[in-house]
Amino acid sequence: MKRTIIILILLCITYISNAQKLKESDVPAAVKNAFTSMYPSASSVKWEMENTQYEAEFKESAVETSVIFDAAGTYVQTEVEIAVKTLPVAVGEYLSKNVPGKKIKEAAKITDAKGTVTYEAEAGGTDYLFDANGGFLKKDSDGPEDKDDDDNKK
Repeated sequence: MKRTIIILILLCITYISNAQKLKESDVPAAVKNAFTSMYPSASSVKWEMENTQYEAEFKESAVETSVIFDAAGTYVQTEVEIAVKTLPVAVGEYLSKNVPGKKIKEAAKITDAKGTVTYEAEAGGTDYLFDANGGFLKKDSDGPEDKDDDDNKK
């Protein structure tokens, strides 16, 4: 019993430390400057720290968008919410076969600093990552991020 409690405490600490909400004043100037140069008209920006990276979440043209920078302000990737129907066909085929009976709840297009595109699809409470052609890459071990926040907005 004692071991179970210790494991649960460690899991909670790991989850909490993985993504922490930040005040804008806690974000390094280099990160804020890089963000502002890329998205000068962005407003209502929410900042989080994931591991050692800074993530800005905002809406651009009414589309949920997030952009990630390292501590020096170097751009890492952008994630843009997309309609499920715009995912590559292979994504739907994979999930139909491997997660039967579960619908895709959310989808996103992720573009990294090199221009590499991947897709993310949430089904059955798990995020699945795919390459640009819809080939399965991996399950996201962290699971959906801040889905409670998103669900409370609806």
